[in-house]
Amino acid sequence: MKVTANYDKFPHVLVEAENRSCILGWNVLIKQVSDEIAAGKKLIVIECYQGVLDEVRTHFRNGLKYDVWIDSEDAFKSETDILAMTYPDVTDDRIFGYLTRLNIEDYLDSAKIASLSEKIDTGKVTVIYGTGASLIAPSPDLLIYADMARWEIQMRMRKQEVHNIGINNSDEDFSIQYKRGFFVDWRACDRLKKQLFNRIDYWLDTNKADEPKLVKGAAILAGMQKTVTRPFRVVPFFDPGPWGGQWMKEVCDLDRSVINYAWCFDCVPEENSLLLRFGDIDVEIPAINLVFYQTDELLGPKVHARFGDEFPIRFDFLDTIKGGNLSLQIHPSTEYIREKFGMPYTQDESYYFLDVDGEADVYLGLQENIDPEEMLADLRATERGEKLFDDEKFVKKWPVKKHDHVSIPAGTVHCSGAGGMVLEISATPYIFTFKLWDWGRLGLDGRPRPINIEHGKNVIRWERTAAWVEDNALNLVEDVAFGDDWCEERTGLNELEFIETRRHWFTGEVLHNTDGIVNVLNLVEGREAIVESPTGAFEPYVIHYAETFIVPAAVGEYTVRPYGESVGKECATLKAYVRV
Repeated sequence: MKVTANYDKFPHVLVEAENRSCILGWNVLIKQVSDEIAAGKKLIVIECYQGVLDEVRTHFRNGLKYDVWIDSEDAFKSETDILAMTYPDVTDDRIFGYLTRLNIEDYLDSAKIASLSEKIDTGKVTVIYGTGASLIAPSPDLLIYADMARWEIQMRMRKQEVHNIGINNSDEDFSIQYKRGFFVDWRACDRLKKQLFNRIDYWLDTNKADEPKLVKGAAILAGMQKTVTRPFRVVPFFDPGPWGGQWMKEVCDLDRSVINYAWCFDCVPEENSLLLRFGDIDVEIPAINLVFYQTDELLGPKVHARFGDEFPIRFDFLDTIKGGNLSLQIHPSTEYIREKFGMPYTQDESYYFLDVDGEADVYLGLQENIDPEEMLADLRATERGEKLFDDEKFVKKWPVKKHDHVSIPAGTVHCSGAGGMVLEISATPYIFTFKLWDWGRLGLDGRPRPINIEHGKNVIRWERTAAWVEDNALNLVEDVAFGDDWCEERTGLNELEFIETRRHWFTGEVLHNTDGIVNVLNLVEGREAIVESPTGAFEPYVIHYAETFIVPAAVGEYTVRPYGESVGKECATLKAYVRV
C-alpha cells in the first residue's frame, strides 16, 4: 500500500489515432446536425436511453432550425396506465422486482402515435425527440441515439436529476428509481437499442453533462469490432458503503477525502462503461453494448448459446481493510431466482483475498448441529431491534490470508469479515443478495439497510456446515501444470459453480488460449505484466496490479509475462472462464 499507485482508472481502446469521426461540444454538434438538414435530411429522430438529462432536449430544440418538433412523451400512455402496466414487475418490494417482458412499444398509445404522425410532412423539417422516438418514425432520414451508462444514470438518480420512463418521479427514493430502471426501463431500452445498432447515423455521448460527443455510427461499430480482437478493460467505478475500507484509496489512487470505498465494479459490463478513443477524445458507451453487438466474438459461441447476450462473469472489489464486516448474506438457488425474479441463473460466487490487514476472517457455512428455527428466531428478533444476533453461535468463522480463495455456491450463508481486500469472482446477477443481518448499523443515508430474512430462509442450505465447507469450498488448491518459470493451479471453485478459475504464478512467459471462451483475468501479484499475441494479432497490452482485463473469445492464443519493474520477480494472474 506504500508503493506509488499505477492502477489505470480510465482505460481505453484506441479506435482512431487521428480523430476523423467524433465532434465535441454543443456548438459544433448542432452545426453538424444542421448541415445534415441543409443537405436534405428532413425527418430527424433523436432516440434516448433512460436517464438523458433535459438539457440535451433544450440544446437541440434551441439550436436546430425545424418546422415541427415532437416529443415522444406526448405519445406515451398516461402515467396511471404506465404505473399499472409495470406494477407486476416493479412490485411493492423495496429492492426486488421481476425482469420485465415489456418493450418500449408497450409504453406508447397507438391513437396518440397516429395523431402525432399527422404532423409529419415530408416537405418540412421534423424533429422527434425522446425515448421511443424511433418507433414514432421508423424510417427517419437521420437517426441519432443518445446513450447512457447505467452507473451515470444511478448518479443522476441519486441527485434527483432524472425520472423513470413515462412517470414523473425524479424526487422518488433512489432505491425505487433504481429498481424500476433495473427490472423494467433498462430491459425495454436495451431491446429497442439492439434493433437499431446498424441503423444509427450518430451516437451521442452525454455522460458528462457539459461535454457532449457526437460520433458517426459506423465509427462506434468499428470501435466495438476492434475491441473484441484484443485484451481490454472496462472503466471501473468506486462507491462508498457502511462497511467500506481504505485499501482501494491507496492502491487505486482514489479521493482521500471520501469516507471510504466499499465497492469497485472492475468488470461488470452491465454497469461499467467502455471508452473508445478518437484522437485525444474518449467516447463513453455502455460496455453492455459490446456484449449485444459482438456476442460471439466476445463471449464465444458456446457461452452465447448458454447465456444469450449476457456477460456471465463478474469481477468486483470488496474492501473491508480498516472497515467493517460485510452484511451476513445468502444468494438464491437457480429455481428461486427464476421463479421469483425472472432471472435465468443465480449468483454463485467466490472470494479471492487480494490482501489482508493482519488477521482477517471469512464467515462461511453454519456451525454444526444448530437448530434452524432457533437461528431464524434470533435473526427476526435482531431485525426487530430486540437483541444482537449471536453470529458465532450459528455461523462458522474461518481465518484467511493473502491469496486464499473460498468458494460460495448459492445457498451458503457467508460474508467477508473486516480486514480483507476481496476480489469477488461470481456470476453476474449482482443485486440478488438476501441480507440476514447487518451488524446493527445504518446505511450511509442514515436509514437501516433492507434485511431479507423471509427470502433468505427459503434458500439456506442448512446442511452446509463447517464440515461441508472444509471439504467443498475452502481454499482447495490443486496443481494443474508446470513449466520452467511458471506453474498453473486450480484454485478450488465448487463443482456446483459454472465458473472455473486458474491461477498462474510466473517469472517468465505463460501461454494461454481462450479456446473459444471469454477469459477474465486479474493481476493479483506483481506491479505490472504485459499481454501479447504470439502472432502479433494485437498490440502488446500492459496491465497493472489489481487490474481486471477481458480477453475476448475470438483472440485465441495470448501470452502473459512480467513487465517493467516486475521483470525478474514472481507475478500471478487469476483467470476465470465458463465451464462448458
